Amino acid sequence: MANNHILIADDEPLTRQSLYEILKFEGYRVTTAKDGLEALGLIEKLLPEIIISDMKMPGMDGLQLVKELKARGLEIPVILITGYGTIETAVEAMREGAFDYITKPIVDNEIKVVIEKIIKQQGLIEENRFLREQLKHTTRQRFHNIIGQEPKMQKIYALIEAVANSNATILLQGESGTGKSLIAYAIHQSDLSRRDKPLIEVSCGALPETLLETELFGHVRGAFTGAIKDRTGRFELADKGSILLDEIDTFSPNLQVKLLRILQNGEFERVGDTKTMRVDVRVIAATNQDLNEAIKKGRFREDLYYRLNVIAIHIPPLRERRDDIPLLAEYFLEKKNNEVNKNNKKVTGISKEAMQALSQYGWPGNVRELENIVERSVILAKGDIIGIHDLPEFFHKTDMPFAAQALVSNASGRLNAKSLRQALKSPERQVIQNALEQAGWNRKDTAASLGINRTTLYNKMKEYDLLKRRIAIKGSA
Repeated sequence: MANNHILIADDEPLTRQSLYEILKFEGYRVTTAKDGLEALGLIEKLLPEIIISDMKMPGMDGLQLVKELKARGLEIPVILITGYGTIETAVEAMREGAFDYITKPIVDNEIKVVIEKIIKQQGLIEENRFLREQLKHTTRQRFHNIIGQEPKMQKIYALIEAVANSNATILLQGESGTGKSLIAYAIHQSDLSRRDKPLIEVSCGALPETLLETELFGHVRGAFTGAIKDRTGRFELADKGSILLDEIDTFSPNLQVKLLRILQNGEFERVGDTKTMRVDVRVIAATNQDLNEAIKKGRFREDLYYRLNVIAIHIPPLRERRDDIPLLAEYFLEKKNNEVNKNNKKVTGISKEAMQALSQYGWPGNVRELENIVERSVILAKGDIIGIHDLPEFFHKTDMPFAAQALVSNASGRLNAKSLRQALKSPERQVIQNALEQAGWNRKDTAASLGINRTTLYNKMKEYDLLKRRIAIKGSA
């Protein structure tokens, strides 16, 4: 307590002396000033932790002193002394930044309580500042529901915290299964003004244009055949909250125009209605496609892209954060133990060999695929430890792990970017083909087993020439 320095500013000598003795007795360091101007000069020299000022003083009164401190950027708590007739002015001073006020005649205990409250609050502020500084140098393994300790993930956590309380539109970019919805949830939960309001998620790629339009904006009765009553759209449901538009690249030109309008002024009309609606929604868009390529091909509006791309967050694929794989695997093991085991079966761990195989695998389906494989292994494990043979067949089908295949050197002994890309594609194609064969070439089941959506699977099959293979197999049957 003795380290706290208090400055008293009062033009009445008796009040000044009385406060000086009370606070000195309590162990504080105390300095006095006869008015606001003298106090201001002492503040710049001494930088006291607390100021007690009379409301009415010649030259510069308490309200002016508070305003001057604010103008100079000095965050020193001020306690105002006021008569009953000037309480309204004291309240005005609190709006300007004063900490509290006490009324005359001054009661010893009252001034002590207010000072103790300030000291406690300053301690909490300092502790929070210290913790924030410590956090900068601390690796977080978990952020909301996101698991990851790699440096790339730490940067994402910091970026989410930096933009959370702004209204900026966020564009999430990353392969299917990387956890874009978890990032959106973390942004929403970090936004103090919106976290108690809904986060509405819309899978745009799963719906045709007409259904997506009414899903997003709603419709009125009679707008089209089957519209037997009014329907509230997702943007209305998300008012004051957030909306996640997944697979934003699938928006038709018509819907892109409507979305652009919402981003510009928050306005839209329900389908079949002329009444303009207005909403306050934080838009988070997500895509696993390169929007710059879509712009070049004329499939995506450039002006919409710039509206969406205010804050861009790139979510790395799992193969680029391999050190997180054991952490994620252990997390999913615990989660799936609780979810799927109904016969008192408990899988307590993953063998070293199995964990090595998981860490070396290419993960085309990213985190979602890892979760699915851990769940499968928990269900099928023969003992209380997941071994290499509890994993799907393609984990132990070849002698060379997928990661090792990707690192095969060329004839000169050097690895170039082109050979690396080609090497990475080879195991991914094999994984997809194996999964297709196991699912009898059923795309829906294959996509589910890989933890990717059907659009991504179709694109991969097209890229790896697996569509023709499927046709050939059907033709020979």
